[in-house]
Amino acid sequence: MTSGEFEGWSTLDKRTLAVTALTMAGVAFGAAIPTMAALVGGGMRFWGALAWVVAGGLVLVGGGVLLDLLYWQAMRYRVTPERLETAFTLVVRSRKSLQRERIRNVDLTANPLHRLFGVAVVTIGTGSHESGGQGRLKLNPVSRAEADRLRAELLRRDELTETDENAPLATLDPRWIRYAPMSFLTPTLGLAAGGGLMQISEWAGLRKGLIDWVIALFRGIPLVVAILILLAIAMVAGVVGALGLWVEMWWNYRLDRESGGTLRVRRGLFTTRSISIEERRLRGIDLVEPLGNRISGAARVDAIATGMRQSDDKDKTDYHTLLPAAPVATANRIAADVLREPVSPTEAVRLTAHPRAARGRLLRWWAGSVVALLAIFAILGFLLTDVLLVIGAALGVVLLPVSVLLALDAYRNLGHGITGRYLVGRHGTVRRSTFALERDGVIGWTVKQSVFQRRKGLLTVVATTAAGAGAYSVYDAGQEQGLLFAEESVPELLTPFLERA
Repeated sequence: MTSGEFEGWSTLDKRTLAVTALTMAGVAFGAAIPTMAALVGGGMRFWGALAWVVAGGLVLVGGGVLLDLLYWQAMRYRVTPERLETAFTLVVRSRKSLQRERIRNVDLTANPLHRLFGVAVVTIGTGSHESGGQGRLKLNPVSRAEADRLRAELLRRDELTETDENAPLATLDPRWIRYAPMSFLTPTLGLAAGGGLMQISEWAGLRKGLIDWVIALFRGIPLVVAILILLAIAMVAGVVGALGLWVEMWWNYRLDRESGGTLRVRRGLFTTRSISIEERRLRGIDLVEPLGNRISGAARVDAIATGMRQSDDKDKTDYHTLLPAAPVATANRIAADVLREPVSPTEAVRLTAHPRAARGRLLRWWAGSVVALLAIFAILGFLLTDVLLVIGAALGVVLLPVSVLLALDAYRNLGHGITGRYLVGRHGTVRRSTFALERDGVIGWTVKQSVFQRRKGLLTVVATTAAGAGAYSVYDAGQEQGLLFAEESVPELLTPFLERA
């Protein structure tokens, strides 16, 4: 490294060392409990085990801080009129840069420790999906003031007109929390809580005692009743967990349209998040209604935009969600406001139903899935134990009627239409999706037809776009119906490949 090579470059915030020290201390404390239990259970004296655990914790914290110190010394960044550049110089030298005109999002994240020390993580992306994360840079961390400055500077577009819309498009309504437990996440969290309790009891050497206590507690109660009680307890734990997760993710939620043509979502209780979407990159919205939310009359709004972080990112946060589960009327109103339309395209058009052949196809798929599951229980029951046969029979009594109802609901949800600048499609039952996609944003069509679809005169047409998930499908439409829809949505794009009867 030559003298003055990094003159004018900025460093990350040195408070990252304190954040790392406390983080590693928390990791060490969490690992200390099972480690102590294992050492004492293996015959080591308590004070000897404690000495080893403390020494290991100090090494873990010290090593983490040392590595972070080396990273802090090696990392530099700067913003020029044309580029954002980072440089890493330690054993190896690495330089990365993003053209400012290609930057599509600047997201800010701050967990509780970051907020305690007044710093934030800045993630800058172009929206490309190049291998190795070449389309994204992360500054971890910088001061909160520097994070806000970078966001404002990197998203500034001289060609965009200034707006005077200061009122938020949406703010948090605490009543929306009632939709949080109406999710498949609730039973999952309940079962996870039970598994976590068993794991902790094993670390503490109390697992056998816990199991014996539960057996004694339910002694004299029929097995089926005991199982139902345990499931009810798990569901209560799941509801509490779902409510807590919702509060953490969506507290202080606010959706703004900022001057310069940027939509900004801010949310989070302990870990705060700020997510920006350029309006000129917006190609539509997706009205998502999971089954539980749909039963309770709720839906969420997701953005369909170019340059968005996708679900294959390591960070699974919903970066494309503009509105959490809220009443459907509210969701449609926010969708209309976001798209600058008087009425949301998802409710402005009466969707065209699909042929009855699609209903039979869905019935066969759902019922066939249940039959395949029951066949597995039957085979294992004959090979292992009759208990599995009883369980399989009970599942069959419940799941077969449910599968028929879900298939019929999935058929009713199939539909497509065109309204103004948008093409609209709907499908799904466990997760119903109604997307409104700008017709100008469609860059191609893919027509899919399986052997079974061909026999019934059905096909699936897929609109290809550079935005959102990249492809939006209209499932099991009639052959002529689906092709005419694609042709009318984007004239001349599919016409050269059609043969007129």
